[in-house]
Amino acid sequence: MPPGVPLDADTILSATEEVLRRHGPAKATVVDVARALGVSHTAVYKHFPSKQALREAVTRRWLSRDRDTLAAIAGDVKIPPARRLRAWLAAMLAAKQAKARDDFELFAAYRILAVEHSSAATDHVADLLRQLQAILADGIARGDFQATDPAAAARAVFDATTRFHHPTHATEWQAPAVETELDAVCTLLLNGLQAR
Repeated sequence: MPPGVPLDADTILSATEEVLRRHGPAKATVVDVARALGVSHTAVYKHFPSKQALREAVTRRWLSRDRDTLAAIAGDVKIPPARRLRAWLAAMLAAKQAKARDDFELFAAYRILAVEHSSAATDHVADLLRQLQAILADGIARGDFQATDPAAAARAVFDATTRFHHPTHATEWQAPAVETELDAVCTLLLNGLQAR
């Protein structure tokens, strides 16, 4: 890190990602992050009080990278709810595919960190469920979807599409037909949600 440039949390998190890429989560330490920044580990601890806090923050940052794109789709009431749900699920798959394909080392590290730091993963899933719930509630209000509990329906949609977003299935996301398969699942879900 150049002299005179203030150390901030974002700089530390970026350096942590680089360290995770090189060493993986099992071997990456706060000392490694400090060394990469050219500062003492005490300087890192001023921003993050523990290794666990640093890992939690970097996990949250990674999980939230595609949040704004997904939230914009969920909140775009000009798009009919059925098309919006399909677009949201396709965008989530595309984001996951890109993470797994374009930065495999970091993706592998985050698979481990997300399990270790379940509060970050839990909060991430809760946010995704709120977005789905908003789409479904709008569809119910417009009469496009059956009157049902939007929160329960959001959970069902999320669970039914696990194969297309849970990191356990990452190797399947690069299959040539995965988008077609997601589209088929979307059609089935939308047929089930459709108002009678």
